[in-house]
Amino acid sequence: MNNNDIFKKLRVALMLRDDQIVEILELVDFRMSKGEIGNIFRSQDHPNYMECGDQVLRNFLNGLVIHLRGTKEDPKNPNEVLAKHKAEIPARAEKFPKDMNTKNGPTSNTKPKPDFKKTRDGGKSASNPKSRDKKPAKIQVVEKVQFKNGKNKKS
Repeated sequence: MNNNDIFKKLRVALMLRDDQIVEILELVDFRMSKGEIGNIFRSQDHPNYMECGDQVLRNFLNGLVIHLRGTKEDPKNPNEVLAKHKAEIPARAEKFPKDMNTKNGPTSNTKPKPDFKKTRDGGKSASNPKSRDKKPAKIQVVEKVQFKNGKNKKS
């Protein structure tokens, strides 16, 4: 496991965005752009992949301590800081409806489900006696055609 993997796992576990990581690094006077941070999180086979050095990870961890705990003069409760991060994420996710399916368009899970009750008459309701008597009409797909090929039929 290398520094990039550790950095990625911390980012996911703490629900941090790139701009928040930039702010955390600035707490320890370490300047890094969002683009450079994005390059650290890329896959190793990407042309813009950048290896996360020991100095970057060390400064991030030191800044993370200050971000979560605060300073001696201004202490913070780490649970409140993490709760604040969690509260920010659903606000961003609500831009898209929860029932949005990107492949097939919006789907609605709020449709009432039909009430299928098993009865002795094969699912037909006893309250409607006509439904038991009717048979579904056969649909004739092809019309009956008489072929005349020149031969007379003998009856």
